[in-house]
Amino acid sequence: MGSDWYTVYFTEPANPAASSYRGGPDKDLAEAIDQARVSVDVAIYDLNLWSVRDALIRAHRRGVGVRLVTESDNMDEQEVQELKEAGIEVLGDRQEGLMHHKFVILDRTEVWTGSLNFTTGGGYMDNNNIIRIRSSKLAEDYTHEFEQMFVDDHFGTIKPAGTPNQTVTVNGSLIEVYFSPQDGTLADILTVINSAQESIYFMAYSFTSDALAEALIERAKVGVTVTGVFDNDQYHSNLGTEFDTLINLGIDVRLDGNPRLMHHKVIIIDEQTVITGSYNFSNNAEYKNDENTLIIHNEDIAAEYLAEYQQIYTMAQR
Repeated sequence: MGSDWYTVYFTEPANPAASSYRGGPDKDLAEAIDQARVSVDVAIYDLNLWSVRDALIRAHRRGVGVRLVTESDNMDEQEVQELKEAGIEVLGDRQEGLMHHKFVILDRTEVWTGSLNFTTGGGYMDNNNIIRIRSSKLAEDYTHEFEQMFVDDHFGTIKPAGTPNQTVTVNGSLIEVYFSPQDGTLADILTVINSAQESIYFMAYSFTSDALAEALIERAKVGVTVTGVFDNDQYHSNLGTEFDTLINLGIDVRLDGNPRLMHHKVIIIDEQTVITGSYNFSNNAEYKNDENTLIIHNEDIAAEYLAEYQQIYTMAQR
């Protein structure tokens, strides 16, 4: 769903049609790439969806400038190699931290971003979100981040700060824009958390941040409703997960019910503000990885993410 300036997409792993690997959010992304006239810039942790591969190759063949950065550990994906064979320039990060972004910039006028890796698992088996925002100012921010990596070959901790527009207003809605590790994203997330007056709902693939857990606990102490869903697999494999800390203090947290991954990195504050992006709530996201985070102040967008949260929460288990 969406409006003239944004569209929000969620994967539907429980839908029987998901097993076809067709018709998910990547369908609309591929169609949007097909409409690009000048440029397509992609920063993606992992890519093996045929729809996106084919759309990028079509764009390249019709003369659109196509550039891609990815995590070096995933450079061997067959689909990435096919992009290179088609003549598209692909750059890996070659860093200890992860190039963990999942964003696309089209014609420097719109941005697609969220938790969705462009993979069959990400698009059809895991719970993910991606939002399309039409804004040249937001695209300017993401292009700056992209070119730090693709042009300057600066990844992770060597990227300098300097996002052109730390805040962007689109159709009257304020959007805060942060890139990691250079922008110190956690402090800005905590500012929004600490402002909560009524409710905080979260969906967390990985949540090991002590500071974020402490902030949630403090809001709960003053009567704010705090509830969340953790990915079950990460709970059992993650060192330092905050699940036990929160549940032992009486906070309503659950483990997700998807046999695959609940891959969201989402916080909804007071049903008015949404935090989303590639940023897991971890020290690696804060200090090492290439990540992006949007803090979107719009109650209609918040309502869409809250509906997804309620569905995930209903399927989750204590």
